[in-house]
Amino acid sequence: MHLFIVEGSHLEEELRRKFGPEHTYDFCPGTSFDLLTRLGAADVAFDLRPWPELHYERPRQPLFYDTTRHSLAQLFHHEEAPLGPVFGLCAVPTLLDRRLLEVSLYNATDAPALANVCAELGTEYRVVAERVGLVTPRIVTMIINEACYTLQEGTASVQDIDLGMKLGTNYPHGPFEWANAIGVARVYDILEALYQDTHEERYKACPLLKHMALRSESFEVAV
Repeated sequence: MHLFIVEGSHLEEELRRKFGPEHTYDFCPGTSFDLLTRLGAADVAFDLRPWPELHYERPRQPLFYDTTRHSLAQLFHHEEAPLGPVFGLCAVPTLLDRRLLEVSLYNATDAPALANVCAELGTEYRVVAERVGLVTPRIVTMIINEACYTLQEGTASVQDIDLGMKLGTNYPHGPFEWANAIGVARVYDILEALYQDTHEERYKACPLLKHMALRSESFEVAV
């Protein structure tokens, strides 16, 4: 298959690992003058912009949209959906290249189309509820946020919290390592979107995390 990916440079390595060398890849800036021509050549498209827009072109190819910060329902509110099927995708660094592709459906009738495209992509998948943040990003960003509160209170250091979480839970990364790998600003943006969607206190971003995101800073983790 020929995969067309808009604004996906931050996930290029992970996308290539996930779907493998048997496919061809076209990573396209959102401002590219020939975006529509390149879209026309695609078998499947991934729009990974914070607010994806490929549906305005009414494509017939399957579309995957990053729905960690906006649900498909929000994106298509008072708008026409694309002619082809559209799916929500967990497009968060470190959370894409897993055995199961985490996706959501805008229309339940598109389930067979999702099965077909995932078979062609060579990946197993799991359909989750069509909500902001899907499932795994909600869990991971909430863990990072709680760790930030612990650090802010001076209870433990970055290194102590990372080591404790890895040893105690067998997570692949400590929360601050994970925040750096995802991107501190992206973690903050996801939490903000979750809080606006739910108004639940558990998603309210820690002031320390917000401060670091606004300053484009990362955590000093052990190498």
